[in-house]
Amino acid sequence: MSTVIPDHVLRELGRTEGDAASLGLLVRDQDTRRLVLLRAVLDAAEAAPPAVCPPELLDRLREDWALLETAELADREAVRTVLFHPLAGPWAQRLLGGLTSDAPAGPDLRADLAHLTALAAAGAIRAGVGFDVRLTPRRGLVSLPTLGAVRSGAGPVRLSYREDELTLSPQDGPRFTVRRHTDRTLSSADPRWLPVLMLRPVVPGSAPVALDDVDPYGSEAGDRPPYGLSGAVHVDDHERKKWAGSWSGLEPLLRVGGEHRIAEAAVLLRCMVPLRQPAGSGPDGEGAAHCSATRREAFGAVLSSKPATAAFFASTLVHELQHTKLSALTALVPLHREDTTERYFAPWRPDPRPFDGLLQGAYSHLALADYWQRFALQAHRVTHHDLAWAEHARCREQVGAVLPVLAGSAGLTAEGRTLVNEMISVYHRLDDNPPPSGHLARAQAYVSTAKVIWQQRNGLRRQ
Repeated sequence: MSTVIPDHVLRELGRTEGDAASLGLLVRDQDTRRLVLLRAVLDAAEAAPPAVCPPELLDRLREDWALLETAELADREAVRTVLFHPLAGPWAQRLLGGLTSDAPAGPDLRADLAHLTALAAAGAIRAGVGFDVRLTPRRGLVSLPTLGAVRSGAGPVRLSYREDELTLSPQDGPRFTVRRHTDRTLSSADPRWLPVLMLRPVVPGSAPVALDDVDPYGSEAGDRPPYGLSGAVHVDDHERKKWAGSWSGLEPLLRVGGEHRIAEAAVLLRCMVPLRQPAGSGPDGEGAAHCSATRREAFGAVLSSKPATAAFFASTLVHELQHTKLSALTALVPLHREDTTERYFAPWRPDPRPFDGLLQGAYSHLALADYWQRFALQAHRVTHHDLAWAEHARCREQVGAVLPVLAGSAGLTAEGRTLVNEMISVYHRLDDNPPPSGHLARAQAYVSTAKVIWQQRNGLRRQ
């Protein structure tokens, strides 16, 4: 067994559980990896040829790094709030890739390099350290990660911070000021300032969660979003109120799933990235259509369209935070040695999946099956009762269809075998409270039909 992950922690995580101490182990490792990644960015810039990182950009990077160091000396935790912001991960990965390639610096790399200025400015504001910098808008916004953004024209914006007051001087408009408050939030009477909405802590004593709709690294780069996802979207005041309203009812609904569901949301979740409502949503975003995701390089972020109800908001977090946990665990210790060939049937996807994707999906759907079963057993209204049993039965049958494939893999490591064995124990524990026969029959038919369609689409030779 691994010395990195204690056996009791691995077993907890295998049951899709984990208390604050166990989850904290994953958080500390991910935060350490972020610091190593940032150092790698600096080293790569120093080593890059002038064609990749021109001298003027390298000088700016050094100035930004020096501002970060000064701010960290003043308030280490304030700066690390910015550096550990989930969306700084995709930025750092992209920048490192650009600096270590042979391609000369183009607009994308220059924009990625300039984003360090924005990160340094945000860290300095949080730490109360003065500065003067210039930033160029991206898609009409100048972003200050974790704090907000300035809506401006195409020209650069000068930012000057002194004594809790940030002065913004756009090239294409009049100057205005933003005030820093004791809780490190920023506000301004000028409508060009777009603050990040801070959702209240999941439980008292935990950190608030940012609804970050202004960070340029909120979704995948490129024109085509990943499978099943819509793109990131800016939300207006009306939509912000709806997000905050749904969020306010989360705690009791998460607690239905057990204290571990509250713990994983309180410990792991750092920001929500709002996505556009997918096709099939009803007016004002209501209806069954919904999409959500996590990104391995954005630890602590959940990307999601606005769920129609607080119950589906809770289940979205349960689902996505399992991916967060399992990805962080995989970074600490390998769970399997299977290749990346896309050949496996997964009842939740129409396309063949690699083994790792199968494991990820089974893990998250097992947690959902457990959550909806607990919800059904506590539901009092008939509509909630039936909905919960239907969701439970579907997820349970989906997991049951792929667990034999996972358990039969010769590529599982010792840690992976422990994890899968614990998943199997949870799956069998669900039998203690079976769903009503009608829901079970419909779920079994759903999975059987999905497999037939999958085989027709992808070929009978695929497993």
